[in-house]
Amino acid sequence: MDRAQAFVLALAAALAGGCARPARVVVGSKNFTEQVLLGEIAAQQIENRLGIAVQRKLDLGGTLLAHEALVRGSLDLYPEYTGTALTAILKRPPGGGAGEVFEQVRAAYQKRWRLRWLAPLGFNDTFAMMIRGAEARRGQLTTLSEAAGARAWRIGGGYEFRQRPDGLDGLLRAYGLRTEGQPVAMDLGLLYTALEKHNVDMIAANSTDGLAAVRDVAILRDDRHYFPPYECALVVRERILEEYPRLAGALGELSGKFSDATMRKLNYQVDGEHRPVPQVARQFLRETLGQLR
Repeated sequence: MDRAQAFVLALAAALAGGCARPARVVVGSKNFTEQVLLGEIAAQQIENRLGIAVQRKLDLGGTLLAHEALVRGSLDLYPEYTGTALTAILKRPPGGGAGEVFEQVRAAYQKRWRLRWLAPLGFNDTFAMMIRGAEARRGQLTTLSEAAGARAWRIGGGYEFRQRPDGLDGLLRAYGLRTEGQPVAMDLGLLYTALEKHNVDMIAANSTDGLAAVRDVAILRDDRHYFPPYECALVVRERILEEYPRLAGALGELSGKFSDATMRKLNYQVDGEHRPVPQVARQFLRETLGQLR
């Protein structure tokens, strides 16, 4: 069911006096392909394994909006990244290995908000600074340190990247990167086109972007380890887990099932092949967990 159909059904229920049974589990996501796809996979997993109604609030917005919705209870779960939680939500400095960062955010979320981090899904979606492949080959640039010494760069990134404590300002300081003009903020879906058309020379993209696997781009290695780990996991309200005791087990079946390569493939099926998100999610669950729907 697409969002237009869902809206029509919800409106009809409201006009009928709310006779329809309301959704019992609300799954959300942020506003980019990977998040929407993971939200849809989680929603279908709940429907398939538990047979209960799911309301989708996908493509909501940025990190803070999704987190506040979860804390308020207008969402029951959504996918989040450990490094994002550490720096953007908990306001702690980046640092530590993947296991240490996961334990920090798990304990803090439980104590402050009674939110549970389930075991990671299996991939690390770190920020990836990319330049055009031809320029990387011509200048023999493979690391951010090498790029910093080569020239000044016109940098493009998402709106959050300029504001985050693990974002642009810290990156410029860590590497002494010089910028040509003001960095350009844009929708994440426009980054690769802007780079390809020479509107910018370096973009702050993501390591699991599907387009990174098929476009002529070079990912510059973060040789000074500026970015923290960004393991992805589902964050769930304790109250909904108590209401549905089988929910944690059903969602736990997704843990460890996504490698970086798997996530790039899934993202490309949506962004590159333009397949509908529900279809991609359904195929993944069928092939990975043996679900028939």
